[in-house]
Formats: sequence, structure tokens, C-alpha cells
Amino acid sequence: MSDSERTRIPFGERIRAHIAIARLDHSIKNLFVLPGVIVPLSIYPALFDTHLILTLVLAFIAITLVACSNYVINEVLDAPFDRLHPTKKNRPAARGVVHIGAAYAQWLLMMVVGVAIGLAISKMFALMALTLWIMGCIYNFPPIRSKDVPYLDVLTESINNPLRMLLGWYAVTNDVPPVSLLIAYWMIGCYFMALKRFSELSELHKSGDSALAGSYRASFKRYTPESLLVSVVFYASTAMLFLGAFIMRYRIELILGFPFVAFTMAIYLKLSFKPDSAVQNPEKLYREPLLMASFASTVLVMGLLLFIRMPRLEQFFMPTIPTSTTRSPTSQSIPSSKVFPILANLVPQRPAV
Repeated sequence: MSDSERTRIPFGERIRAHIAIARLDHSIKNLFVLPGVIVPLSIYPALFDTHLILTLVLAFIAITLVACSNYVINEVLDAPFDRLHPTKKNRPAARGVVHIGAAYAQWLLMMVVGVAIGLAISKMFALMALTLWIMGCIYNFPPIRSKDVPYLDVLTESINNPLRMLLGWYAVTNDVPPVSLLIAYWMIGCYFMALKRFSELSELHKSGDSALAGSYRASFKRYTPESLLVSVVFYASTAMLFLGAFIMRYRIELILGFPFVAFTMAIYLKLSFKPDSAVQNPEKLYREPLLMASFASTVLVMGLLLFIRMPRLEQFFMPTIPTSTTRSPTSQSIPSSKVFPILANLVPQRPAV
């Protein structure tokens, strides 16, 4: 769009463009806040009251404002590159209908209001909200602009996952959350983001212009579909390792929900191979009924298991051998009669020494 055309943009269209670059439809990603709310409530259910409901409403408003602030600056700084993309060239900033000065003011104002609301909740909540905004700056602004660096783009974008969890957590309590759960949440975000990159790159390669991908996103100059799939395996493995650590340490009952988690991840992987996949635009994933059914089932099962105690399951997974290389004189292993009573009747027990 030429300069003369930009000056003739109707005021109403300009306003709609500035609303669009805030990407309010991406607010569905705020669902990643919920585990940070549900987990502490499973420990301290008495915290759930009218005051907490009001706090959570304010928290979601604050998170939405800060996240939208990041989307605004992303649209502005990515506009030259979006013009090279077959579909993103239709975004408001790429079409030149956004007033750049007003967009920068919008970016700062949304952040300030969001963090100010966060301060009314708690200092830790406000700090996490500010950190979320800073990570958006690291991701978008040169000279760092981590979105242009292979692998670092996935890691820095996905760290918003544990930050959202922390925002939910500090809206409920000021206790320190389990590190294992935060890392698992970060890595599962990396898994989803790497598959998004894989789907985008595969789609651009189908155009036959190999230079197009690198022109649109600098990190695509170094990525290949194969390298992205290898990284997906790493992220998935690491996520499950730390999720397992959290489960074994804090909530053994959650192990029963693991098949649901694995099935949802498998469906997401399959979707990434589809042409024009919804994986490239996560806000459109609601159009995938199987994924939505699996995700909803996973959330329901894992949520219920957080509030259920199964002593027999804990006993089944109790250690049967010493848990350290140096066994103290008073430590004893669990007798097999308590873990496998049927086998105990068949195999004679060795007397204790």
C-alpha cells in the first residue's frame, strides 16, 4: 500500500485494524493458566472462595492485556516478513492499515494496564506478568530477536507456558511451585511449537521456492523438516521425564492419566503432517474434533486425579530396593509380601540379616 493510500484509510477501518493486531482470538491460549490454578487448589481446597473467583477474573484480564501487548508488537515488527507469506500477507500491519506510532502506544499501554492490575493481585503475579512481556521483547526485538535463531526461537516462545502457569499459581497462592512441573510444562510447549514450525516449513517447501521460507522466517534458513522432527522427539522425551518426576514425587495418581496425555500428543503430531494444518494456527485447533475430544478428556481425567487419593497405587509403586547407593544400617527394603502378595506365597522369603 502506497503512502497516499495509507492517508485515505477510513477511521473505522483503522480502529478495526488496531483491534485485530491485539489478536484477542488468541486468548484461548490463556487456558494454559488453568493448571497453575488447579494444582494449588488440589492442595489447599479451602482457598476456593468468592474472593479467589474475583482475583481470577482480574488475573485473566491482566494476562490477556500483557499477551495482547506482545501480539501487537509482533504484528508491527513482523509486517515486512509477513508480506512474503502466502496467507499472513493479509494481516493488518502487513497491508499497511495500522498506524505505527499508535501501535507502539497501544503496545505500551496494554502492558502498563496489565501489570498494574497484576499489582492489585500480588507482587509475584505482577513480576510474572512483566516477565511475560519482557520475553515478548526478547522474542521480537533486534538485536536479540530470538525468533530468528533456530531452536532458541522455540525455547523462548514456549517459556510463555510455564510463565502462564506461574501467573495462575500466584493468583492462588504465594507458595513456590514444583520445578519439575514447570520444566515439563515448558518442554510440552516446545513440543507443540516445534511441530508448528515443522508444519509451516513443510507447507512453504511445497511452494517449490526454497528461498521463500528463509525470507519469511530467518530461522527457516537453518531448519529442515528432519531437524525439527528430531527436536520434537527431544522435547517430548524431556517433557515426559519431568512430568514423571512430578507425578512420582507429588501425585502418583496422575500416572493413570498418562495414556490420555500420550494420545493427545500423538493426535497433534499426526495433524502437523496435514496440508494447511490447524497446527500452524493454534487458535483454529477447535476445528479438529478428535483433538478437542482427546484434550478435553485429558484435562478432565488429570483434573479429577489431582483430587483423588489411591493408597494402594502408592503402595504398588513403593521402592522395593534401597533408594541410594549407600544403604544406612537402619534402612530396609519393602518386603515383596507387601507389594506382590501372590508371588510371596510362591517364593520363600530370605531371612533378614
